[in-house]
Amino acid sequence: MIKIGIIGAGRIAQVHARSVSAHPDATLVVISDPIEQAAASLAARYGARFTVSADDVLSDPEVDAVIICSPTPFHPEQILAAVKAGKPVLCEKPVAMDIETVDQLEKDLEGLNPVVMIGFNRRFDPSFQKIHELAANGTVGKVEQVTIISRDPAAPPVEYIASSGGIFKDMTIHDFDTARYFLGDVVSVVAIGQNLDPALKDSGDFDGAIVTLANAEGATATITNSRHCASGYDQRLEVFGDRATVNADNVRPTTVRVSTSDLTDAQDPYLDFFLARYEQAYTNELSEFLSAIAEGREPSPTIEDGRKALIIAEAAEKSARTGTIITL
Repeated sequence: MIKIGIIGAGRIAQVHARSVSAHPDATLVVISDPIEQAAASLAARYGARFTVSADDVLSDPEVDAVIICSPTPFHPEQILAAVKAGKPVLCEKPVAMDIETVDQLEKDLEGLNPVVMIGFNRRFDPSFQKIHELAANGTVGKVEQVTIISRDPAAPPVEYIASSGGIFKDMTIHDFDTARYFLGDVVSVVAIGQNLDPALKDSGDFDGAIVTLANAEGATATITNSRHCASGYDQRLEVFGDRATVNADNVRPTTVRVSTSDLTDAQDPYLDFFLARYEQAYTNELSEFLSAIAEGREPSPTIEDGRKALIIAEAAEKSARTGTIITL
């Protein structure tokens, strides 16, 4: 049984607390957050201790491993502190706000034998994993085109957007990692940003984007993002190769279809929250993290995977602002 400490008590921390508490090989022992009520409330829900100091989690001898769910600017220092304390780390994306900080972190971690996993949970979605398996075993053939659609039901608060790093680092970065999952390293990026939501016009960020990535062999990934979607959490993936096309469609609560004199094939709406859509992905992600700890190996995705996704995010931002193709 691996004893877990969580840093942060916000929305994503609640997701991880739930996953840890439900996992047969883990137990949640402590949660920290500078907002005492947030830490206390989440800890009480799962029978854990709470503290207002992340340092308390990192120095706690009862904690075997740490999940970092704090705001992005704190990620590098907390990753380093956890590794120095001998604790494996699962850190939410992105690794940091800029590449220079990630490069410094990798330098600081040299020689420390770190066990660090970055939380790109979509690699662990059962449907996406199955498509990856079909691509890897040759069923798809040579992958030529990847199409990713990722739209949120509603935008986060403007205050959150201002401190998040923007749509490419905060939202699309998941899709950049998914694209790399199928294409490998990306060599060019072109992005078009959209400002169509009046509620976000003063945020300084885009509320939608279309991004095209290419690898050295000419295979491409096209990503469609929006901060809002009237039909729910729109998450689709298609991988097209010279032997097959495979698709992962949206998930609904049931597979029931209704036909009447007014409509045909009506179905339940898409799931309306990322936790419901990717609940199994978070469980599988945690299992990979725990298995890596038990087996003494490096978990995946790695800090380097996080670094490469962040490079794409910065290139997409530059492309959207300048209207140019960015070569990596």
